[in-house]
Amino acid sequence: MIKTRAIVLHAFKFGENKLMVELFTEAQGRVTFASHLSKSAKARVKKQYFQPFSVLDIEYDYRQKTTIQTFNNVAIAYPLSSIPFEPFKLSISLFLAEFTTYATHGEQTNVPLFGYIASSIEWLDRCSTAFSNFHLVYIVHLLRFLGFYPNLEDYTEGCYFDLRSGCYAPIMPAHRDFLAPQDTALIATFSRMNYANMHLFKMSHAERNRFCDLVLDYYTLHLPKFPELKSLRVLRELF
Repeated sequence: MIKTRAIVLHAFKFGENKLMVELFTEAQGRVTFASHLSKSAKARVKKQYFQPFSVLDIEYDYRQKTTIQTFNNVAIAYPLSSIPFEPFKLSISLFLAEFTTYATHGEQTNVPLFGYIASSIEWLDRCSTAFSNFHLVYIVHLLRFLGFYPNLEDYTEGCYFDLRSGCYAPIMPAHRDFLAPQDTALIATFSRMNYANMHLFKMSHAERNRFCDLVLDYYTLHLPKFPELKSLRVLRELF
């Protein structure tokens, strides 16, 4: 019997009355669940629990020989007070949930990573203004927990950034996977950002979208089969 906190990444209907749910759990990392949907108001497991980036308390009997688990009990661990009701925050959470689904694919137990994602959700939910850079800070700092955070020290003006090695380079690399000096300067700027100071960095709509593209390219290079994200188009229009 396992009791753990869990973050909803993705849920979709399967058949007439079943829901498949992808969770990132504190106890076991990525786990897939199947849940029967009930229209009864007294049902222990409700469909509305499984909105992307919901933080849950779950209980289940872990079956080692099956890839799909079944809930014994589900409850809301952290009630979201603003994300589901504010369109800008909701668009960020939908993008980051889709992004995290692919970025953590196959991830085993990783308590620091779970803590980072959960605390980020709570931060966004509590934040009232100046969160336009939130999704960019999130995807950059997530790299620290996945094992391929780049070396962003010793930046010098006019240098290149080698996407393969994750390091600055004084001369143009011999391969094609690098950033030109203008884009490298953007990377250097974001390396200094966190949730507390990100409101101090003023960026244009074009700069924000360009930086997002650069970081996603870095993920694509280092994570096999990292796809084009469906929710990215909406985010581009808003931020």
